[in-house]
Amino acid sequence: MKQFGSIGLIIMILALIAAQCGSGGQSTATENSNRTDPVEQNDQADQTDQADQADQNDRDAIAQAASAEETIAEPAEETAVEESAVETALDTAPEPAQTEPEPAAAKDEPEAACDDPFAGVDNVRFAPEVWTAEQLARFVGSDLIDPASGLETNFCIRSIDYAEILSGGPPPDGIPPLDDPSFDPIEVGDEWLEDIQPVIALLVGDEVKAYPLAVLTRHEITNDVIGGVPVAVTFCPLCNSAIVFKREVNGQTLRFGVSGNLRNSDLIMWDAQTLSWWQQFTGKAIVGELTGAQLEMIPAPVVAWKDFKAAFPDGQVVSGGGRGYGTNPYIGYDSAERPALYLGTLDPRLPALSRVLGYFNARTAVAYPLSILREQGVVEDSIERLGDVVIFYEPGQVSALDQSIIANSKEVGSAHMYLPEVNNRKLTFSYNNGIITDNTTGSEWDIFGRAVSGELKGVQLEPVLSHPHFWFAWAAFRSETRIYGE
Repeated sequence: MKQFGSIGLIIMILALIAAQCGSGGQSTATENSNRTDPVEQNDQADQTDQADQADQNDRDAIAQAASAEETIAEPAEETAVEESAVETALDTAPEPAQTEPEPAAAKDEPEAACDDPFAGVDNVRFAPEVWTAEQLARFVGSDLIDPASGLETNFCIRSIDYAEILSGGPPPDGIPPLDDPSFDPIEVGDEWLEDIQPVIALLVGDEVKAYPLAVLTRHEITNDVIGGVPVAVTFCPLCNSAIVFKREVNGQTLRFGVSGNLRNSDLIMWDAQTLSWWQQFTGKAIVGELTGAQLEMIPAPVVAWKDFKAAFPDGQVVSGGGRGYGTNPYIGYDSAERPALYLGTLDPRLPALSRVLGYFNARTAVAYPLSILREQGVVEDSIERLGDVVIFYEPGQVSALDQSIIANSKEVGSAHMYLPEVNNRKLTFSYNNGIITDNTTGSEWDIFGRAVSGELKGVQLEPVLSHPHFWFAWAAFRSETRIYGE
């Protein structure tokens, strides 16, 4: 791995992004040991106070970080990867389980013990000495981590190259996740959310909840239970990746936090039960005892608040608590030429921070540019091993990463993928004047894949796992992707 003369400067700049943590962005065990007030995980108001302390520093940091390309001598060498040959077939699922390709270099890594887990790494750009129960308790509190337990991250077990991991600045949970969040009815959410603001819409069983990106830009992870299912609702602002996972592994419910580290500019999560590290983009454990474990993803489209309200008038929304969640600490980020803290090679086929809707399985990956979806309204495609799909686009949602006031940001729209079949009958669709109809019955459909009027009113199309991302991140993790329309 090549050395970067200015990497220290970048880390100091991006440490300011951790305004949520209220610390100075220190990331070594020695520096962090001076911190004596742990984050109170179950006090949402205190967490949000931390998130609001330095909005101006956030704005200055992201402006500088977005231009970090000027300080980098040359990009890091990419680690060779190859697609996993394992194909998991789920009889009840519309598509295969999604898993992360394994780096070829990791195949011969030791699986239990080693003399030096960082041998051969020229520059470890994060603080491994922090990852013991004793040290973590300083940050997250002894109620979450018993400092006398002897628990520590097993750095000898990994599936990635440590040279790919970069400290983003804050210590573990310096960006505080939300644990057991409180919720409000629609009318209370209306007091602070504008119709055009983006929310993650999650439906499990008979329960439906909205998680505004305005909240998740400040916390990145919400540990919640919906419909009796423990979930982690996650958002990485630097990659524009909004993904929901079931947080149960091997019968154990995990609590996830923000590690403070990044890979391909993407959030690395950690669990409090084993101190393993997890890649948010893929939901796969990459370091520690659970390395190789895969979290199950749950379909959850990102939509405008107005669309959520119209579809689910009895739904709930994460409480704003009067904390000023309507502002954006990443001002202008999605208009930058280069992503922050990304040291790899950019795929030139699309602008780095253009938006795509991504789908992948064990054999293929496809990126659907939002620019094409916006122009066509409905896109029908056939995907290897999955078959026919349809993507619905809905205008009206704005970016959470544009203007200081999110409601003043540029429109980006919403998109989600479905299987175009009802009662074993394939449907085709048209888009006219902003209205989606099927060509068989003329029924009208919404962004949630539901027929809202006509002969098929009440029918629900089966959703397909697909997520919005910035192009650079999708291409970094799914390098063999095809681009729809290319």
